[in-house]
Amino acid sequence: MSAQEQIKETVTSNDVVLFMKGTKSMPQCGFSSRVAGVLNFMGVEFADVNVLADDAMRQGIKDYSDWPTVPQLYVKGEFVGGCDIITEMTLSGELDQLLEENGVTFDKDAAEKIREHNG
Repeated sequence: MSAQEQIKETVTSNDVVLFMKGTKSMPQCGFSSRVAGVLNFMGVEFADVNVLADDAMRQGIKDYSDWPTVPQLYVKGEFVGGCDIITEMTLSGELDQLLEENGVTFDKDAAEKIREHNG
């Protein structure tokens, strides 16, 4: 299976997927750590794909999304964005709305705490 096929399979078979450097329990860069931290804090169940473990996957995800950087967040098969976009969406409440619209469970109180501490 090619990297593109693996990526498509992963994003379509999981509600939420984060392509990142490292894993959700051990991120290997600050940007990946920030996005994984937000998702973990908000109690979002998500699949993590460590792009550092596979060069084909590392380049493949950039080609798949036509987005030059990692991390990359997907919800219900759709590319949402990278670290800056996810941070902005979290602080504006747009991430909550996106998750709700897609039936993804998360802790609304935790999301509010993030906004309180960063507002």
